[in-house]
Amino acid sequence: MQPFKQLNGVAVALRRDNVDTDQVIPARFLKISRAEGLGDALFRDLRFDQNGKPRSDFPMNDPARKGASILIGRRNFGVGSSREAAVYALVDHGFRCVVATSFGDIFAGNSVNNGLVAAIVSQEDIEKLLSAVEQTGRAEVDLEAQTIKSGNYVVPFMIDPARKTRLLNGWDELDLTAQHKDKIAAFAAKDRAERLWAVPRG
Repeated sequence: MQPFKQLNGVAVALRRDNVDTDQVIPARFLKISRAEGLGDALFRDLRFDQNGKPRSDFPMNDPARKGASILIGRRNFGVGSSREAAVYALVDHGFRCVVATSFGDIFAGNSVNNGLVAAIVSQEDIEKLLSAVEQTGRAEVDLEAQTIKSGNYVVPFMIDPARKTRLLNGWDELDLTAQHKDKIAAFAAKDRAERLWAVPRG
């Protein structure tokens, strides 16, 4: 994974609560392989009408939001079924950070596994941030400082410390475990010495 330090990019305000994973990527697109890319399927039924025409009232379809890398949602983003493809679709479309007041647990875990920051802000801040992004069209995310700025408005955000460490360093779960290999080896040596009877012979 690419380390995530800071991000300054186009931002989209999505004023919706309870955006579940089926809205993020409808189930009929799950047969598409990751190698083919899932970005086109992102929010497919919200972005397009039944004739395949872009919905003018969906914020991602605003030409000024083209190339957005930051998505500002509301409450309970990524809830519903545990499909990792929802995160794939966001990442493949170009998003590196999603901001909301809460996330589905599995979605948040899948996000860090794919280098996507799931930033949690307060209810009060999310409304002000949504308004700021609608005016400026941009935002700056500083993962180390845990702040998001749009225009003159700056808000703090929360993220699990272990997930923050992985994102800052671009580590997957194996990389994180490897950071403790000396402690693991020391424990194994001590355990072998103390429980000789448990060590296989031959």
